[in-house]
This record gives sequence, C-alpha cells and structure tokens, in this order.
Amino acid sequence: MESLRITAIQTALHWENPQANYSMFEEKFSSIHHTDLVVLPEMFTTGFSMNTSRAIQPGYDPLKWMKHQAYTRGFALVGSYMVEENGKFFNRLSFVSPEGEVISYEKKHLFTLAGEHHHYTSGNRQVIVSYKGWKLALMICYDLRFPVWCRRTSIFNYDAIIFTANWPDRRSHAWRTLLLARAIENQSYVIGVNRVESDGSGVIHSGDSAIIDPLGKYICLAHPFEETVLQATIYKTELNEIRERLPFFDDRDEFDLTQNGH
Repeated sequence: MESLRITAIQTALHWENPQANYSMFEEKFSSIHHTDLVVLPEMFTTGFSMNTSRAIQPGYDPLKWMKHQAYTRGFALVGSYMVEENGKFFNRLSFVSPEGEVISYEKKHLFTLAGEHHHYTSGNRQVIVSYKGWKLALMICYDLRFPVWCRRTSIFNYDAIIFTANWPDRRSHAWRTLLLARAIENQSYVIGVNRVESDGSGVIHSGDSAIIDPLGKYICLAHPFEETVLQATIYKTELNEIRERLPFFDDRDEFDLTQNGH
C-alpha cells in the first residue's frame, strides 16, 4: 500500500487492573474509524508494574483479547504487556493483524532504574513486521535511549519504527528529543505512544505522543497530560523521495548485531 493510516491512543491506565483497561480501550475503539493500525501504550493491561503475579492470574490473556479486537474491528493492534513463559517473565510487545497473525518483540533494554531487570528477562532479537507493504520495527520505551539497537541497517531495514512507552514526565524532554533523533538519523517515520497521569508507583506521565516524518518533523503531537487519540496517514512515496533526495544511508557506518533477527 502507498499509505498507512495510524492511530495512537494516549490515555491513563488502570493500575494492575487488566479488565478495567480492556473495557476502557474497547470504549475508545468504538469511536475509531478508517484506520489500519492502532498503537497502545506500554503495559496497556496493568501500567508499568513489577507485580508479575498479574501475568499468571486466571482470566489474564492479553493476546486473546488483542486477537478478538483486531478481528472484530478490522485493524491491526500493537501493545505491550507482561507475560510468563517457561518460568520467565517478559515485557512483550505484540503486533496482531485482523487475520490473526501475531508477531512479538521482547523488550531488550530493561529499565534498571525501576528494577525491571529484577522481574523480567531481556529479549535479544530485533523484530520487523511486514504489514500492507510496510516494514514496521517494534520497540519498547527504554529502547529509545539506545540508538545502536534502533539503527536502521541493510539487515534491520524498516519504513517506520514504533515506540510504545510509560515514559515519566520528569524526563519528557528526553522522550521528545530522542523520538525526533531516531526519525532523523534513520530517515524513517516514528510512532511514539506514551501514557498520561500518575501510576500506582506515583510516577507522573505527560504523554507527548507523536507521529513524526522521516525528516524529524511532527505530523501530529499530542497535548501533554491529556487523553487523546492521534490519527495520521504516512506515505511510501514521501519516504522514498526523502531517502532518494538525501541518500545519507549510503554513507553509514557498517556494523552487525550478533543477536540480530527478524
């Protein structure tokens, strides 16, 4: 497809309450029309919680819910959630298509400042989703601070990169700046989706969700501290024209990550 219609939901989250969050998002979905892809904040079922017991409680099944929503509403859905697998817990970001295809990425850079590394296992694979002719890279929150991991290369080559987050307001300047930097240095669209309001740990989030073009210009930017739904259309012609007119990628430094995979 020449174009891809993106929807980003900036919202508060119910702390460690999956069912309340499912209901809240279902209500928001009912007002979304004519979109190809909907992106939710990081850990959309619970908020950024270290209480991994939530991942093994009866009835907790984010992927089942995502599949049902994508199928019934006709758009792809992207969101991260805590999950248990073989005795380990992951902060997992899943892309779910309306047809039921699931592609998942496990957060590489765990946020040690909050002790995330004590509760979750780090992922080791870069992931690209192919959807409607677009290549979408999947990332989670703290990954944004690590440009080598996010860098577009001849192997890890994408059209847009998605960051889903629970990024605190006290470092919102870094969030906004790094989103722009990732767009500029990779000449790619960037979709950054963050939550708002205070979480169960007392951390305040300003949101500042954005969709950014390959030149690092805002296509749309959410008002801070407000619940909102951003919608924008991105274009393959624009992307290709920028990369052809400004062929900076040809002068890149060559490197390969040994744990790369997609």
